[in-house]
Amino acid sequence: MDYWITLFHTQPWLFITLVALLGLILGSFLNVVIHRLPIMMDRDWRIECQEYCEQPVTRSDLPETFNLATPRSRCGHCQTPIPMKHNIPVLSYLLLGGKCHSCQGSIGLRYPMVELMTAAVLAMMAWQFGPTPTFAALSLLSLGLIALAFIDADTMLLPDQITLPLLWLGLLFNIKDGLVPLEQAVAGAAFGYLSLWSVFQLFKVVTGKEGMGFGDFKLLALFGAWLGWKPLLLIILLSSVLGAAYGILQLALGKLKRDNPMPFGPWIILAGWIALLWGDQIVHWYLTRVLGL
Repeated sequence: MDYWITLFHTQPWLFITLVALLGLILGSFLNVVIHRLPIMMDRDWRIECQEYCEQPVTRSDLPETFNLATPRSRCGHCQTPIPMKHNIPVLSYLLLGGKCHSCQGSIGLRYPMVELMTAAVLAMMAWQFGPTPTFAALSLLSLGLIALAFIDADTMLLPDQITLPLLWLGLLFNIKDGLVPLEQAVAGAAFGYLSLWSVFQLFKVVTGKEGMGFGDFKLLALFGAWLGWKPLLLIILLSSVLGAAYGILQLALGKLKRDNPMPFGPWIILAGWIALLWGDQIVHWYLTRVLGL
């Protein structure tokens, strides 16, 4: 192990390359999580509701065993199982021309995009932090955040099955020699949740409507647990600006109606990544160049 650590420190390009390749594989798994986890959640909710209402339990048309590992991945059009040789990240998509090998149905561009994004994010973490425990922890965080971003974009859900373990992991990571002292991490988790919760309650009192979901509160608390309370204002401001700009663009293009809800989680996640990697530089630039302090 010491040999590999030394090699990666002396040859950082090798470490970054291997991490990027691993990212492609993990990105393929994230595609499974993004697709299946909301279906699994919906199925469990329906069963719980039927049991509570003392109704006959129906399990829809899904296989009896349906989880992240079983059954094998299948074509969304013809339901043909996908062989391993056609399940190579990115490469299989290119060789197949973005179409199923069996029915020629189109394969969504989302799949190679998630794989490439995962590879790029993990490679960036490898370049920034090197072969360290911090790299390993932040890579695990990044994998969870990618899954959360796409699930929220698809379903407007931020599953507790991902958010809460990552929040607790952030607190554990900061017990000793983490990103911030533990007291800042605890304060960050509390402030992250309560800040958006307060905005939610105020908006509800003023308008009578719910402006965001509780998953957004937990997501910001997650970033507070990892980064402490100091970057949270930057994350809130950045996510608001990014989300508003996207919403205005969608309205202008006619792809979004004014009263339609829009997921906020992806913008919190993007802003959180920016704060993680470049937060100090952004704050320094703002204080010196904009405020002249």
